[in-house]
Amino acid sequence: MDTRAEIREFLTSRRGRVTPDEAGLATYGHGPRRVPGLRREEVALLAGVSVAYYTKLERGDTAGVSETVLEALARALRLDDAERAHLFDLARAQHTTARPRPRRAANRIRPGVQRLLDAITTPAMVRNGRMDILATNQLGRALYSGMFANPRRPVNSARFTFLDPNATSFFAGWDHAADDSVAVLRGEAGRNPHDRALSDLVGELSTQSEEFRTRWARHDVRYHDTGKKRLHHPIVGDLDLTFEVMTLVADPELTMFAFTADPDSRSEQALTLLASWAATAELETEPSNAADR
Repeated sequence: MDTRAEIREFLTSRRGRVTPDEAGLATYGHGPRRVPGLRREEVALLAGVSVAYYTKLERGDTAGVSETVLEALARALRLDDAERAHLFDLARAQHTTARPRPRRAANRIRPGVQRLLDAITTPAMVRNGRMDILATNQLGRALYSGMFANPRRPVNSARFTFLDPNATSFFAGWDHAADDSVAVLRGEAGRNPHDRALSDLVGELSTQSEEFRTRWARHDVRYHDTGKKRLHHPIVGDLDLTFEVMTLVADPELTMFAFTADPDSRSEQALTLLASWAATAELETEPSNAADR
């Protein structure tokens, strides 16, 4: 990806979001302002840099920029933690030579990780930054059975969200799920701008989904490490779940997701029913080889 363009568009979009009142700046006159949000000179004033220097940064040239200046920009533009990290990632990526991603992290799950997934009694899965689902336990696969119905591998939750017609009924809050997916991919693009598979995925989604294109142009990023999932499963109906995300220390590009329901809730009962269905479905599809044992 073009990191210069990414920096330019990210800073411009964040500048357009902040009003002078929010930034504590006085304004003069009563006519409409020519630009939404802050002007370049106002950002420069708030960040304590010259207008010329901020203009250079907003044009995507971060050569020689210090962490102090980036911190000042983050404060001036009122960036949250995820946006601040994204700004630092973009600046770092612009001056980092492309390196291939580790093959193991990209393509394989270690046996110990799969055993851990299988030992978890709630739905669980492992995902990479491109939102490829690389491994699940039985209940996790049952929870996302609609995604696995597509034979294309690896299963990708962003591709399902934007290109599969069943996604709008599966995600009870589809707009929120769509926003989260794009924000996750934006963050990954900042961390790994030379990831060809990610660029191909973004290109595919941009070409085939106007909903994705519109969201991608916003340059929104956010952390996706805990929260709620409201799903409508075709077998067990509505599910209100909480998810927690854990980074795998030995494979830092991979994250494990685990889903739980409130005790004694209808969703907990539905997960129990889903587990029974998943076990039965697996037995029905498993080839019989009892005579060979």
